[in-house]
Amino acid sequence: MLSQQDMLEAERHGRQVRSIYVYEAPVRLWHWINALCMVVLAVTGYFIGKPLPTVPGDSTENFVMGYIRFAHFAAAYIFAIGLLGRIYWALVGNHHARQIFMLPITNKHWWSEVFFELRWYLFLEKTPKKYVGHNPMAQLMMFFFFTVLAVGMVLTGFALYSEGTGLGSWADTLFGWVIPALGGSLQVHNLHRLGMWIMMTFAVIHIYAAIREDIMSRQSLISTMVSGWRMFKD
Repeated sequence: MLSQQDMLEAERHGRQVRSIYVYEAPVRLWHWINALCMVVLAVTGYFIGKPLPTVPGDSTENFVMGYIRFAHFAAAYIFAIGLLGRIYWALVGNHHARQIFMLPITNKHWWSEVFFELRWYLFLEKTPKKYVGHNPMAQLMMFFFFTVLAVGMVLTGFALYSEGTGLGSWADTLFGWVIPALGGSLQVHNLHRLGMWIMMTFAVIHIYAAIREDIMSRQSLISTMVSGWRMFKD
């Protein structure tokens, strides 16, 4: 729903409230780079957990798993650095940039909107509500199934990476504590892989919900993450 801040901003620029600038360029750039990283991480991570069969010949001519691991580690660095950059922009960007990091859990009206959106997604409500940024249900889901999960994936991923870099390395110093804290290397592997499946499942639901809202709620979602502008249709 249009906030008073958005209404005043639109009026100052002499526009009717038919479109609102929501997502700033750094947020949009992060979103698409992050999506690509997630695809690379999921595909390569699957094969790291379930390696391809060994083949005869010299290892220099059969370095497929080496390339897969390199792609995974490279994407992990970009994913982690991007997450840090996204947290920074949540502090300095507009109020929409903070939505997936801060939940107004003490606000009763917000919770009523969450349950309304749940009913809407379950086809129990016939008339959608319009929101400028994330709707409350999407905000809740993004917080737990991306923000919190992404932090967990970075912690467990770099903890496993520290096993290869060795004791005393930067990865071991920053993330080595995760392995004993979570019950050992095998447990961290299992949690990291489980996190991958949860994140990919959420990504599929996220894409479905975005397309569904674009069609049924009469407001732009997908194009908003390209242009930054949310368009409201009659």
